[in-house]
Amino acid sequence: MQPIQDFPLSQRAVIQYVLCDIDDTLTINGRLPAVAYAALERLDQAGIQVIPITGRPAGWCDHMARMWPIAGLVGENGAFYFRYDATQRRMVRRYWKTDDERREDRTLLDRIEKDILEAVPGCRVSADQPYREADLAIDFCEDVPALPMVDVEKIVQHFKQAGARAKISSIHVNGWFGDYDKLAMTRIFFREQFACDLEAVRNKVVFAGDSPNDEPMFAYFPHAVGVANVRDFAGQMEHPPTWVTEGEGGFGFAEMVGILLDR
Repeated sequence: MQPIQDFPLSQRAVIQYVLCDIDDTLTINGRLPAVAYAALERLDQAGIQVIPITGRPAGWCDHMARMWPIAGLVGENGAFYFRYDATQRRMVRRYWKTDDERREDRTLLDRIEKDILEAVPGCRVSADQPYREADLAIDFCEDVPALPMVDVEKIVQHFKQAGARAKISSIHVNGWFGDYDKLAMTRIFFREQFACDLEAVRNKVVFAGDSPNDEPMFAYFPHAVGVANVRDFAGQMEHPPTWVTEGEGGFGFAEMVGILLDR
């Protein structure tokens, strides 16, 4: 990982899109600092499209799509994208799976939830679970005392043994049924909302993240940026980001935006 200050001006000058994780990338210690929100506004004012790519739930994503200065967002690790059409005053919601498929998945996830809570003392179903439509989030350090990584890996294995996919974020293990991830739904978002192939604009995109569930994005985008706390997970990722900030969380994101707009 190279210092973000070394990002070449010639490459910064062509950036048209900023994709970003939310937890511990835009936030820090569970809060969204003013500098991070101001950085989103600066990007918007500069004509750069911002699309958060998050593991957070549908309920939160609906709020953010309406109220944040963003072009839309991908939620629940790729289960859907939302985009608010201010002209028509309607929310565009695009899911990977049908309503019936998600209901079937929920029955299976409820069984996995019971097994995980019994097998891994100290973990808990995430407080934002009631607002989720496609996955199960197990909290290992957001609203519970932090569990050792060996226990976090046990949670992952329970999901996988049941045939589900699982990803570790900085606060949760998210599990779901379906052949999708953050990158897969991002491709669909670009195709359907921007009428372009993601591959064709790959070098015009910056992705910012902080943890292993961002790895598909780190691996795909040449201009992938990790905020400083990504170093906590360096040993767990085969594909770390190209660049890294000095600041953590939202402060690192604001640092990155300052460098991107210094053209």
